[in-house]
Amino acid sequence: MSISIRKQTHAVRVGPVVIGGGAPIVVQSMTNTDTADVIGTARQIMELADAGSELVRITVNTEEAAKAVPEIVEHLVRNNYQTPIIGDFHFNGHKLLEKYPDCAAALSKYRINPGNVGKGKARDPQFQQMIEFACRYDKPVRIGVNGGSLDQAVLTRLLDQNRELDNPKPLAAITREAIILSALESAAKAEELGLGEDKIVLSCKISNVQELISIYEDLSSRCHYALHLGLTEAGMGSKGIVASSAALGVLMQQGIGDTIRISLTPEPGAARTKEVIVAQEILQTMGFRSFTPMVIACPGCGRTTSDYFQHLAQDIQTYLRDQMPVWRDKYKGVESMEVAVMGCVVNGPGESKNANIGISLPGSGESPVAPVYEDGVKTVTLKGDNIAAEFQALVEKYIESHYSPS
Repeated sequence: MSISIRKQTHAVRVGPVVIGGGAPIVVQSMTNTDTADVIGTARQIMELADAGSELVRITVNTEEAAKAVPEIVEHLVRNNYQTPIIGDFHFNGHKLLEKYPDCAAALSKYRINPGNVGKGKARDPQFQQMIEFACRYDKPVRIGVNGGSLDQAVLTRLLDQNRELDNPKPLAAITREAIILSALESAAKAEELGLGEDKIVLSCKISNVQELISIYEDLSSRCHYALHLGLTEAGMGSKGIVASSAALGVLMQQGIGDTIRISLTPEPGAARTKEVIVAQEILQTMGFRSFTPMVIACPGCGRTTSDYFQHLAQDIQTYLRDQMPVWRDKYKGVESMEVAVMGCVVNGPGESKNANIGISLPGSGESPVAPVYEDGVKTVTLKGDNIAAEFQALVEKYIESHYSPS
């Protein structure tokens, strides 16, 4: 498999996490709790961190939220969580950072949207004020442009210039350029105010896959800032997953991107952690990082009229992910392990042999036995009613014997 070399960007340190500079691509997520609810927000941050989120963003939109930030961080520290917390500011961030210095100090990073930092004459002073706070407290900043809240002053300027051309460009091209310029001009202004290039992360997020790819390809060619990737308002379920995977996969294959977030709309009752799992699976299936042992399983066909292998694959995958918080500190390299759960003899033995450990369950009309392979060699044949429990025990034994303690 050919993976493009990562494009060189400035390294930005956010607490113990490094974004850019050749560091592994970082997984981010965001809470959807009321930040003023200290316990509820801290609990969700811990859930996201347990799922593998390396940075977590929270909304800081009211005085109550700003007051809560130091308490949230203290609660995390008391529970042995070091996950950096990012403050997401819109409209009134300059006021909140000024009035609540403990909030400004407790956050690990600020997110500023140039389109929502202020209007008209108020924009530059308010943006300057937020950058000055970042400098004062030595905090990195993500300058995050969103297509839905684009700085209208930049767009208007470009449209006026475009009207003067003999061959005006289409509106879509002008809008793309406005999004990119909003980020680059804001970053340049931040540097003029004293914020180092090693404190700046840029993002230009919209909800159209092809437009997002074009914007980031252009942005990447015009700067060396660390870049945060994400398809904003990706949507629900499979639509959001597919759209995000398509957009981010194309960009990361070109070496573009230092940190990602999958902006899924949670399905009713679904865990917020789904976006973290999807981000990890995109990175792992593309070969950029490893987070948890991967389960290889066939889709099933007329040879697999029983759903036994489906249940076993699901149970094993859930088990492996649930164990990773413990295994991560205990077994070095276990996250790169592959486990195969196959449903019949056609591809079962072959895939099982190629995995670290695999099982080939019997399909329709086959002998009711399930050979298990470890590192390409058949080690045992399981049969009877306890195949699932016995195979899980074999997986545990394989991990204990093959991965040295960290």
